[in-house]
Amino acid sequence: MFSFWAKSLVEKLITLFFISIISFSVVMLAPGDPSEIDPLNPKFTQEDIQRLRKAFDLDKPLPVQYYLFYKKLFTNELRSYKDNQPVLKKITERFLNSLPLFLVGTLLTWCLAFPLGIQAALRRQSLFDRSTTFFSYFFISLPSFFLAYVLIIFIVKVFNVPVIGLQTFGRESVSWWYLINDRIWHLVLPSVLSAIGGIAILSRYVRSQMLEVIEQDYVRTALAKGLPPDTVYYKHALRNALLPFVTMFGLTLPGLIGGSVIIESIFSWPGMGRLGYDAILARDYPLILSLNFIAACLVLVGTFISDLLYMVVDPRISLISESKG
Repeated sequence: MFSFWAKSLVEKLITLFFISIISFSVVMLAPGDPSEIDPLNPKFTQEDIQRLRKAFDLDKPLPVQYYLFYKKLFTNELRSYKDNQPVLKKITERFLNSLPLFLVGTLLTWCLAFPLGIQAALRRQSLFDRSTTFFSYFFISLPSFFLAYVLIIFIVKVFNVPVIGLQTFGRESVSWWYLINDRIWHLVLPSVLSAIGGIAILSRYVRSQMLEVIEQDYVRTALAKGLPPDTVYYKHALRNALLPFVTMFGLTLPGLIGGSVIIESIFSWPGMGRLGYDAILARDYPLILSLNFIAACLVLVGTFISDLLYMVVDPRISLISESKG
């Protein structure tokens, strides 16, 4: 088992190395140069451009730029082209803003999608199954920005609470209880909106996978032998139905970086999605490449966690890896 983990870890590190090379080359070889753009100063001279190119190592060969970029990234010396602020500091601030939004949205998605999908499969062709199918496709088809505006109007009118931003502006000096309550109100609506689409899609996958498993011979045999249906469905069938979702769960980690640009823009939420979008518009290469590298790390960490979870859900994988080792 340890050899399997070690081999998987080495493969992920090699993959990360090649991802860093390819992403750096694609971004740096793209047409245009961030040193040539200064919208706030129309008198930007060629001397100023050369000075900026030298300050940001853009005058050096591409392999040297690659080495200096990742050296500065790992030593926390990398700075943004846009405002000359430390890149890791900007990412950390936005990461802490996106983290609660990501955690609540992911928790709602996985905690609600599985019960809905399982019950829809066990009650196939019932009113519950037809209703969940209708609402799933309805929310999949409904644009998130339209639903966001409708819910904002509804929440503000009914509950008379602000929902834009991280907290209510100008209320920083009130009691801690009010601040907590205020933060929760600002967090709930964007989290629910980010989870609605995921619940609709994931519940359909759970239903489909569960239907496929409960039609297997071993499930019918267990029921014929008199085992309680709950034991058959939730202990035996569900465990086999979970296998495809182990991979999906590991791949949710990149959502910390990507976030939702639409949701964050509508709610003025200063998260990772808006940070990446603004960096692309400003051609802020250090920030873009840093976000891309961190996203690649999260993807590989997610797949590594998926490998470990596969061995927990299906012990046969552990036996196969040991036999090959």
